[in-house]
Amino acid sequence: MVSRAERSAFSDWWWTVDRLLLAALAILMVAGLVFLMAGGPPVAERLGLSTFHFVSRQVMFLVPALLILLPVSFLSLRHIRRLALLVYVGGMAMIMLAFQFGPEIKGAHRWIMIGPLGVQPSEFVKPAFVVLAAWAFSEGARRKDMPGALLALMILPATIIPLILQPDFGQTMLITIVWCGLFFVAGLHWFWVMGLGGAGLVGIVAAYEFLPHVRARIERFLDKDSGDTFQVDMAMESFSRGGWLGRGPGEGTVKRILPDAHTDFIFAVTAEEFGIIVCLGLLLLFGFIVLRGLMLARRNEDTFCRLAATGLILMFGLQAAINMMVNVHLMPAKGMTLPFISYGGSSLMSLALGMGFLVALTRRRPRAEMMEHFNQDWQR
Repeated sequence: MVSRAERSAFSDWWWTVDRLLLAALAILMVAGLVFLMAGGPPVAERLGLSTFHFVSRQVMFLVPALLILLPVSFLSLRHIRRLALLVYVGGMAMIMLAFQFGPEIKGAHRWIMIGPLGVQPSEFVKPAFVVLAAWAFSEGARRKDMPGALLALMILPATIIPLILQPDFGQTMLITIVWCGLFFVAGLHWFWVMGLGGAGLVGIVAAYEFLPHVRARIERFLDKDSGDTFQVDMAMESFSRGGWLGRGPGEGTVKRILPDAHTDFIFAVTAEEFGIIVCLGLLLLFGFIVLRGLMLARRNEDTFCRLAATGLILMFGLQAAINMMVNVHLMPAKGMTLPFISYGGSSLMSLALGMGFLVALTRRRPRAEMMEHFNQDWQR
């Protein structure tokens, strides 16, 4: 047990961090490995890989993810902003390189190869974008000589236009919704709420008209007879076969024919083998993390911390909600991973970065430290 009397970086961190939030994230990571042991082997066998290929790789990805989350959670507010800026610039540069050098996968250039590993730069841009947008909003509210609102307005198109060109409509929609949420929390007038809502509807209509893959997904969602709905139909079949208590670990059958059973549709695989009750428990765990994060953000006196924490937890919750809603056919297919549950190195490490930012932002800091942070920012 760490003593309160001990004065070290670790003890200061331990007694100021929200341990309930950390525990919930740890449970989620362990649950992800358990559920991946159900969804990963059938996909690996279809691809001619070893049975636990995806499980073992996910364990390997968890190591650097923890090495990201924990050190980042120690950072001061100034270092959080600097790291976010570095990650954002590097991520956007890699997105541009992906257009020229990245492989084309399903008609999109979203990945860039670093040796034998594939990296999706947009995943890392998301948490960095939230921190930078929150900083711009907070500085604009605090300093009249700082065009924070203008910077916040400029960072959105600078981020989503390259994503649209990839194309990656799912990530574009997620980032835009989170940005609108930040704008609202920062004190957006209802006039702008209606304006942004109208612009969002125009964007959806434009995507439907000019992006064939978006139109196909929406039409398949609204009318099953308009195209191939095999994935969604099999996902719904998983819930039906699993019932309340599930068929038992390893006893699922739909996962053997369900594409992306280890990524986009791992929630459906979980339903068949572990039952709807376990899925509801997983939903409650996500809900606890989101509500805990919002509570910690609400009681924070620093505007930047409050906005950044709200944006990060909003992004985390929306991503989870979108994935689960697609699995139960409440939304068109988006290709969105379930946080810390779905297989994927880029997704796992970017989520670790975002949650590391969140844990650092919501640490209990002495008022003297917050005043020093405020004065340093004002002097700059």
